[in-house]
Amino acid sequence: MALLNRLADPHRHPDLSGVVDLLVASYQGDPSTQHINATFLPNRARVIEIIESLRCLTFPGFFDEARITDENLRDHTDRLLKHTDHLLYEQVRQALRYEMNRDGDGRGDNCDDCDAAAREKTNAFLRRIPEVRRLLSTDVQAAYDSDPASVHTDETIFCYPGLDAIFTYRYAHELYKLEVPMLPRMMTEAAHNDTGIDIHPGATIGERFFIDHGTGIVVGETTIIGREVNLYQGVTLGALSLKGGHERWEGRKRHPTIEDGVTIYGGAIILGGNTVIGKGATVGGSVFITESVPAGHTVTMKAPQLKLIPPRGRNTEGQGDAAPVNYSV
Repeated sequence: MALLNRLADPHRHPDLSGVVDLLVASYQGDPSTQHINATFLPNRARVIEIIESLRCLTFPGFFDEARITDENLRDHTDRLLKHTDHLLYEQVRQALRYEMNRDGDGRGDNCDDCDAAAREKTNAFLRRIPEVRRLLSTDVQAAYDSDPASVHTDETIFCYPGLDAIFTYRYAHELYKLEVPMLPRMMTEAAHNDTGIDIHPGATIGERFFIDHGTGIVVGETTIIGREVNLYQGVTLGALSLKGGHERWEGRKRHPTIEDGVTIYGGAIILGGNTVIGKGATVGGSVFITESVPAGHTVTMKAPQLKLIPPRGRNTEGQGDAAPVNYSV
């Protein structure tokens, strides 16, 4: 009876030893998808925790669990900054040692200089937080000024995915400039996952940057964006075909330059490292651009023709199918 009860138990685990064996064999046979025995490796959960800690430092009172007041503000900021320092230093340390170990010789395991470099880079990053916060304040204001649907700057901070992606990018960009491996990309890909907006941490972006709606936007690594630029959903600032492989293109400018005051509407695709969209230009929706646009100009697609076809067998004269009617738009 006991045996029958065990066999009838729907929660009883089946014998999975065969699957375990297959998985272990696949791990051992494909080193590109595992880091078994790795001593040092960045941690995705800790990176996301750093982002949230920076969010609280940047926007005090918005995302904190406890109420922030004038009386507790300094102590709260001190504790939060030290917490951020602790998290970031460890992840920078892990990333630097991981980078040295990628060639498989284990040099990173005994790299005392890596810890000193991690401390130096972390300190430099923390000193940049006030300036990044100033930049983000211009982005918050730009979102409010540019979107009539926004009722207050608080709404842009709480609700706008574009600002969320810009926030993460600006801090990741600081780590990128400090040549911290892996962490900047982990940060911006976390934002990409949350918002659908893909901004590479290597891109250079000026003040008052506004992303409206945002889903599907791609901003490549060597993109340069000036001040007061507006992007709408589905815009791609990308590279042309990269024939010749990774080594040929590494370190070269592959993505466009967008000068001050440019507006780029939804679905536009702008490609190439030599492509410059001049100051104050407007790029219409769904255009495909691989050549520069002069300052102050507007680029639009030629208006398509829409064909209206009535349902089969229906027309006013009863003479069979009606002829299609063309409409220019």
